[in-house]
Amino acid sequence: MAKDIKKERSLELARFTIQRSADLILFHDSEGVILKANDSTCKRLGYSEDELIGLTIQDIDPDSNRKTWKQFWKELRRDKSISFESRNQTRAGETFPVDVTVSFVEFDGKEYAVGFGRDISARKKMEAENACAFDEIQRLRKQLELENEYLSEEMMELQSFGGIIGQSPSLQNILKQIEMVANTDANVLISGESGTGKELIANEIHRQSPRSNRSLIRVNCASIPRELYESEFFGHVKGAFTGAIKDRVGRFELADEGTLFLDEVGEIPLDLQSKLLRVLQEGTFEPVGDEKTLKANVRIIAATNKNLKSEVVKGNFREDLFYRLNVFPLEVSPLRERKMDISLLAVHFLKRAEKKFNRNGIKLSKANLIHMENYPWPGNIRELQNVIERAVIISKSGRLRLDLPDNPNNKKLLDQKKISKEIPMQGRVSTFYEIKQFERENILRALNQTNWKIFGVGGAAELLDIPPTTLTTRIQRLGLKEYKPI
Repeated sequence: MAKDIKKERSLELARFTIQRSADLILFHDSEGVILKANDSTCKRLGYSEDELIGLTIQDIDPDSNRKTWKQFWKELRRDKSISFESRNQTRAGETFPVDVTVSFVEFDGKEYAVGFGRDISARKKMEAENACAFDEIQRLRKQLELENEYLSEEMMELQSFGGIIGQSPSLQNILKQIEMVANTDANVLISGESGTGKELIANEIHRQSPRSNRSLIRVNCASIPRELYESEFFGHVKGAFTGAIKDRVGRFELADEGTLFLDEVGEIPLDLQSKLLRVLQEGTFEPVGDEKTLKANVRIIAATNKNLKSEVVKGNFREDLFYRLNVFPLEVSPLRERKMDISLLAVHFLKRAEKKFNRNGIKLSKANLIHMENYPWPGNIRELQNVIERAVIISKSGRLRLDLPDNPNNKKLLDQKKISKEIPMQGRVSTFYEIKQFERENILRALNQTNWKIFGVGGAAELLDIPPTTLTTRIQRLGLKEYKPI
């Protein structure tokens, strides 16, 4: 009697435990008809137990159907227990993810199953958040790698250009304007001839701005193939066009929260300018081949060597885009109008070139500086740097040999590149007459110092570091004659 009571209590406990379990527990037959459900199942699905009994698994599992059920039951009969992830659907039509374990049961010669489910909505939400976080980390890592690679290339270019160096009034005025505009988010349009250092000015504006902790991304609008403009600006997804073998991040996305420098902005094709204007106005864009709209908070600094007002009149540049870019205009003077900066830049480039080419002890002569200050520098600072580097490569004996053409605006300007730095020059030479007089006196000093010996070791040609035939021609041209006392 006591045994029967104890057994009955154990059965009651088992039924109670099943009914009150936090897991979702269902009993069903081999056709999937629900026979029994515990409280948690009823509550989560939104049915009473009486409403659930008689429904099928297909009524509460949107992933199950009659075709798949036969295969499922065959595998359950074989394996006795199956675990998988599925979905359940509530009475209201909401679906939620569940972890399910179904066990096969034979009773009184019939086949049944009991399913234990656990709502994993919270876990799935966390997994999704972690996946998003991981994707964001991967995106930021990829972006950082791209930025680092991009910035290393850009810094090489910026360093080779020598920084903002000079003391001319026009340059000092530019620096004051940079200081005024840098702390704002205003778009800036930098105008000036090629090689005047427009990118350096853009870099300085970014460096002094609140966005300096993010990237300054450069786009050379003149070097982009016409068909790749959108991809360059906005990026693309894999397969967007022939050759798009992987996703690519565009410059606007790279520059998000930073600064985008549009170099040679006047080269953007007219029909593509409207798409650029849209991003500047709305701050949104779509990568090529993607329907997803991205946002970008970008400050624009543009540069051009064209007169964009004239391009607007000619119909080559959109007027609305011009005014969007030209919020704060900066005009960079050409090097020929900044003569007092030439010597500072030349010394700077000389030091860099000596280090770059492992050549030490090369000096600039006053004659070198005279020639450089009277040359018009059509290529501006970039040309000056190239001339100095080439001179360092070909120079010997510590004397800088400038391979610089005569001033095209004054064909009579004499080439002073090979006058010895060791022969002193009194005063500052800046006019054609003074240069000509200086050359005459310099040659005379060398001739008198060598007793008019022109050829060979110790001759005037060696002292002046020019070919003897060239010296002979100059002596004849200047009408120089050796003075012999009677």
